[in-house]
Amino acid sequence: MEFQGYRRKTGKVGVRNHVLVFPTIVCASEVARMISEQVPGSVYAIHGGGCGHVGEDKEQVIRTMLGICSHGNVASVLLVSNGCEVILPEVLTPDLERMGQPYAVVSVQEDGGTPGCVEKGVKIARKMVEDASKLKKESIPLSELILGCECGGSDAFSGLTANPSLGIAADKLIAESGTAIFSETTEMLGCEKVLARRAVDDGVAKDIYRVIADAETTAMSGGVDIRGTQPSPGNIKGGLSSIEEKSLGCIRKGGSSTIMQVVKYGEHPVRKGLIIMDATAADVMNDTGLLAAGCHLIVFTTGRGTPVGANMAPVIKVSTNSVLYNKMKPNIDINAGVIVDGEGTLETVGQEIFDKIVAVANGEVTKAEALGHREFDIHFRMII
Repeated sequence: MEFQGYRRKTGKVGVRNHVLVFPTIVCASEVARMISEQVPGSVYAIHGGGCGHVGEDKEQVIRTMLGICSHGNVASVLLVSNGCEVILPEVLTPDLERMGQPYAVVSVQEDGGTPGCVEKGVKIARKMVEDASKLKKESIPLSELILGCECGGSDAFSGLTANPSLGIAADKLIAESGTAIFSETTEMLGCEKVLARRAVDDGVAKDIYRVIADAETTAMSGGVDIRGTQPSPGNIKGGLSSIEEKSLGCIRKGGSSTIMQVVKYGEHPVRKGLIIMDATAADVMNDTGLLAAGCHLIVFTTGRGTPVGANMAPVIKVSTNSVLYNKMKPNIDINAGVIVDGEGTLETVGQEIFDKIVAVANGEVTKAEALGHREFDIHFRMII
């Protein structure tokens, strides 16, 4: 199978053709927004990072920023710097040059403060959008598509309807030699053996045990009860009773395929097939990590009604129950509640999700895109 997408000079492919206005520091986030809002065809990101990062945290933030700025959905990127941050543009630009990703840089401190920086940035971004508009779609094998699998605002139906249906869709993409990434490590607690049995080799099995054990150790090291957040108050209200119950439902979005690799937050996999990303369960931070890891689009299941989207990739929303679907039709693309209603099966909804993935890869607009949802948030391990 194929889809109509964009092939980049970097070797990556895209299902969207965005010009990204990206602040390298929180201090320049509003300037990035001001630039982008004057340039139709561009998108922007607002985040809280860029300074105070050290060690492993700094590495993770840089890896995430690079993954976003060089994403296959991004035709070119305008980096907006304040001018004195830890992660200055020159931290990122050598790798962007090596990849062949088109970029430009503006600085608040060097380009005349906010007004001068906005004026300069608007001129550059408009030219970038003009250049991007000249790019033509071409046929790309579905094997080059990378899917992100996310569940947020889970309820008691998540593990019965939407998540296993998404798992079936992920298996179908992998059968086409594509790639699917699922994550949320704290929502895998108690499922180590279940997942390790599916590992392609002993090394991957050990990685699965390691990242889940690390997540549990980190949770316990703070001297607080993780049950205050896993399951969350909304999860409990939705009918989930324990971490293990939530985990057993969560991992079903990973389907039944062999697990080929475990990657860090925002790290690109080197293998194709089913991948685990070691990441937070916080929805927007997790979505950002999936995008930085190369996911072209995300399927996001929800039982409580999480409305978020993403700034430079389509997000397909799947409700776990029909009550939620009828309340939030403007936000939900697919209703997996038909399974409980007796009007559908896991297989038929899984096929519907797969068909929607292909349609969105071909340019169909999701409801989150149409509503203008563009949430973005980088996960920080430590900031001082």
